[in-house]
Amino acid sequence: MGLPAYAVVLACVSGVIGLGLGDTLYMISLKLIGVARAVPITCTYPLFNLLLAISLQGETVTLYVILGTVAIVFGVWLISQEETSTSEPQKKVLVKGVAYALATALVWAVSIAMIDMAVNIPEKRNLDQALAVNTFRVVAVAVFLLVSAPITDRKFDFLKMQRKTLVALVSGGTVALALGWFLLTFSFIHTPKSQAVPISSTTPLFSTISGIIFLHERVTGKIVAGSILVVVGIFVIFMV
Repeated sequence: MGLPAYAVVLACVSGVIGLGLGDTLYMISLKLIGVARAVPITCTYPLFNLLLAISLQGETVTLYVILGTVAIVFGVWLISQEETSTSEPQKKVLVKGVAYALATALVWAVSIAMIDMAVNIPEKRNLDQALAVNTFRVVAVAVFLLVSAPITDRKFDFLKMQRKTLVALVSGGTVALALGWFLLTFSFIHTPKSQAVPISSTTPLFSTISGIIFLHERVTGKIVAGSILVVVGIFVIFMV
């Protein structure tokens, strides 16, 4: 495999930042402002990635990519909307939750930029490269969380979780961290980050479709409009 030292460091730091800090901020934002508000805000990370790609990596970003990214982000926002509840969160809590969600998007963008730099080694752009980078990310954040556990959770309450919760976490982590992040990492080998990242933010589209098919959830005008925007955005991004 023979990853250079800088690629290993980038992969490890990306894991600690993206999976450790980013996902923690995301969970806090979910708790403060709920799924309907947190998801669309955190899914704006492709916009931050576009700025990083332009300013730091000198990547050429076309007008089509910008328009497609905006369409996808707005489509995700529409899909994620719920009917207004009568019990609105307090203003301070709302502002705090939005701040955490935006911080999540920024942290995820930085983490993804590190993945792209780690995986794009000209002489080693292959499947093994993507697998190695993703493995280092997961191992690094696992070690970091275990080492920091005595500080963040002195009573080790996470060891007392119910078996059902543990199974759900392990299953979700396997799909999201092992398979999902690996596929995103592998996509950077064949597709520019400015194209791959916006498409990766379409999670709410697929979760909505699954809910409609398997849970018979109601289809609203916002869901239809948002889904169309996401599909159009993906199409526009590849008009290069």
